[in-house]
Amino acid sequence: MASGEYGTARLEEAIAAYHEALKEWTREQVPLDWAMTQNNLGGTLIGLGERDNGTVHLEEAIAACRNALKERTRTKVPLDWAQTQNNLGIALQKLGEKKNETRFWRRRSLLIARH
Repeated sequence: MASGEYGTARLEEAIAAYHEALKEWTREQVPLDWAMTQNNLGGTLIGLGERDNGTVHLEEAIAACRNALKERTRTKVPLDWAQTQNNLGIALQKLGEKKNETRFWRRRSLLIARH
């Protein structure tokens, strides 16, 4: 297994572990632990989303960060809120970059096909 594939496999394992943790650490029972896990899931999904060609993992990262912000509020836990806002910003930026890149290559392909 190449080192990049190994890293991707580890990210996928981590994502699976976070999903398992969220089955036990529910928002109702342990809201801040749930939010921390959502934030960590979001960060890991960003890492995976940077490695693949699609946008699904980045969109899932955005959803996880937004979930975390339901409990990680600025007034309740300001440093955690800031960390999650940072992750959300990174995910949104990466998603925007991928979508613009996709449009660029699609337009380029159309121009090449015309000539």
